[in-house]
Amino acid sequence: MEIAQEVDTSLDAAAREVEKLELERMLGGEYDDHDAVVGINAGAGGTESQDWAEMLMRMYLRWAEQQGFKTEINDYQDGEEAGIKSATFTITGEYAFGMLVGESGVHRLVRISPFDSAKRRHTSFASVFVSPEIDESIQVDLKLEDLRVDTYRSGGKGGQHVNTTDSAVRMTHMPTGIVVQCQNERSQHKNRDRAMKMMRSRLYEYELEKKRVESKKLEDSKLDINFGSQIRSYVLQPYRMAKDHRTKVEVGDVDKVLDGYLEPFLRGYLLAKRRGTAVSAGADDDMDV
Repeated sequence: MEIAQEVDTSLDAAAREVEKLELERMLGGEYDDHDAVVGINAGAGGTESQDWAEMLMRMYLRWAEQQGFKTEINDYQDGEEAGIKSATFTITGEYAFGMLVGESGVHRLVRISPFDSAKRRHTSFASVFVSPEIDESIQVDLKLEDLRVDTYRSGGKGGQHVNTTDSAVRMTHMPTGIVVQCQNERSQHKNRDRAMKMMRSRLYEYELEKKRVESKKLEDSKLDINFGSQIRSYVLQPYRMAKDHRTKVEVGDVDKVLDGYLEPFLRGYLLAKRRGTAVSAGADDDMDV
């Protein structure tokens, strides 16, 4: 029995390595080899969506762990009763951004709510935004006079060293309204440096999106967090399936997906992007529950 389990484990590890190599072979974008900055925001719906946002965060952190990548939580805002309102974290690893670039958009969960005493089915939404971590070698138009920097006390699970000093940093880019926060370090100086890197990444993605709009190739990464705009659905009730609405890729083992098994979706998106066959985000008739 132990030998069989070891064989299954080895085969599963080998399959993941093959999938990873296949993904890397499709990556050739200018910043595909960069680290990824991932932001998650809960949609409308209070506790339901905030719990779903935390589930998504765990899914990406598990995926990163399985790839052997490092992760660092930069900012974490607790939900009112459960879950998170928002979180930002960095995934450090070869081709992290290139692999995750297609994950930006709205993610939808359908399940029997653990927070509903009547055990009714609920639909929840959360948005994911992925940008490359930009280093000093890449030119980004960022002027210090355009930034407003506020400090506050760290708090919540995001701060590894929660303390009573104003070490957390909130940085606002006044011309665009882009806001980033970092409370992970005890040192205000380190949090400021990390926030600056996050701001550079967000500004890079902002400028890239403007170019996409001009060329009419914007991939709706800033859709409303509501029904009809999702890129992927995760259904736990009345059936079990995860389906990407742009590529039509389906995985029946939704629990495995939520535990970090994203390779079919990542590969499907990159293939569709290469072929130009990805469709717009939105719900499918056969996924209407």
